[in-house]
Amino acid sequence: MTEMIRLTAAQMAEGMRAGEFTSTELVQAHLDRIAAVDGGDRGINAFLHVSGEEALATAAEVDKIRAAGGGGTEALHPLAGVPIAVKDLIVTVGQPTTAGSKMLEGWMSPYDATVIEKVRAAKLPILGKTNLDEFAMGSSTEHSAYGATRNPWDLDRIPGGSGGGSAAAVAAFEAPLALGTDTGGSIRQPGAVTGTVGTKPTYGSVSRYGAIAMASSLDQIGPVARTTEDAALLHELIAGHDPKDSTSLVDEVPAFAQAARRQDVTGLKIGVIRQLQGEGYQEGVLARFQESLDTLRAAGAEIVEVDCPSFEYALGAYYLIMPSEASSNLARYDGVRYGRRVLPTDAPLTIERVMGATRAAGFGEEVKRRIVLGTYALSAGYYDAYYGSAQKVRTLIQQDFDAAFEKADVLISPTSPTVAFPLGEKLDDPLAMYLNDVATIPANLAGIPGISVPGGLADDGAGGQLPVGIQFLAPAREDARVYHAGAALERLLAADAEPLWARAPELQTPAAQTAGE
Repeated sequence: MTEMIRLTAAQMAEGMRAGEFTSTELVQAHLDRIAAVDGGDRGINAFLHVSGEEALATAAEVDKIRAAGGGGTEALHPLAGVPIAVKDLIVTVGQPTTAGSKMLEGWMSPYDATVIEKVRAAKLPILGKTNLDEFAMGSSTEHSAYGATRNPWDLDRIPGGSGGGSAAAVAAFEAPLALGTDTGGSIRQPGAVTGTVGTKPTYGSVSRYGAIAMASSLDQIGPVARTTEDAALLHELIAGHDPKDSTSLVDEVPAFAQAARRQDVTGLKIGVIRQLQGEGYQEGVLARFQESLDTLRAAGAEIVEVDCPSFEYALGAYYLIMPSEASSNLARYDGVRYGRRVLPTDAPLTIERVMGATRAAGFGEEVKRRIVLGTYALSAGYYDAYYGSAQKVRTLIQQDFDAAFEKADVLISPTSPTVAFPLGEKLDDPLAMYLNDVATIPANLAGIPGISVPGGLADDGAGGQLPVGIQFLAPAREDARVYHAGAALERLLAADAEPLWARAPELQTPAAQTAGE
């Protein structure tokens, strides 16, 4: 494998500035990697669309500016020329945006999402669009209409969801950076099981304009990377107020990368959430979690326990609020305005029958399940009992967080209760699948920032070792705190061993073997 693609995004940027390689060479190396490991029966299947021509054109433009020297290079963004992948839930001009669904197969957006406008302005070559659970509904990226994505650490295991494509692409060295969306953990949970870093920003701090909505009060775009510093650099790029997003915060963008470079954790108060450990968590996950606590304590952090009793009801509240909002947002896919249209085979031809035929053919089983659940929760006679009660629980969860942050600067927990499970293991048990997000959901309900960083390896139950994620949470608007804590743990663990992302196994797919010959 070309060593160039094993660098961090920050190292790639520095290498280009130093003239060690060009953006064109860097992009081509990643395109070659995608061609080698992503396709075929045993390929990663991280990408639904690869935009090699566009990526190379952007890279050539960056190289031309650098070659000219002078004032032009000063105007370049620090990440200019570093390639990026984009979750296929974020609309992008010139590339299909499918949301992982047959409903939008081949659909081309007439406009760019705000985050894409910022990525293009900074001249990051866009490698393509990554796979996801259909309309971001899933915890394993097995619910994509275009096939499941595989975990690069074990091709028979899930890469997490719904943003498994972005996490797998970064873990497999197909891209150094990626954009994802996090509604209940869909950036952090894939990060945990693929050994990558994923951040869910404070709600409203990154524009959602152009992200296909599932649950509007929960969705948040965020960065996927191999290191905390890389995630912080990308976060700085995409954050900021957007008048096109009515929920966008007007705050100035903090120096996230500077926070990620802070070394000292002496006196940092870290709260261990009592409800997010114990029963249901694998032994190996808890062992790595305890080791992380011991490491932070030895470095001078103060570890305290916090109690968040309402977290017991977070999963139930989420799976009423999210499908309720999803059923409303997905009503627009009716076979009339845009997207797929299926005509009924028999008369009469009415709008109602066109809508029924289109939605039956265009939506997968998990999407239909959540639409039915959400529509029921919002129906007359049940609204107060279900949706209204769930919103009250949401308030209690926010109050629990407020009380916890009076005792601690950041909170810590395992990101996911288990390592990556085998493909297909939970497809027939939706409730078991939903439990994978038990530790990540509370942050979305409260709108606070969270990050998952690699915490080591644990037994996979079959004689192998798979990544474990450690989650840090902070009060709203205090995203810099999660970068400080996450980067500190990352450095402390790397003092004893190579960073986890650097230990990712080489892939032995048939295409990769052929490319290496």
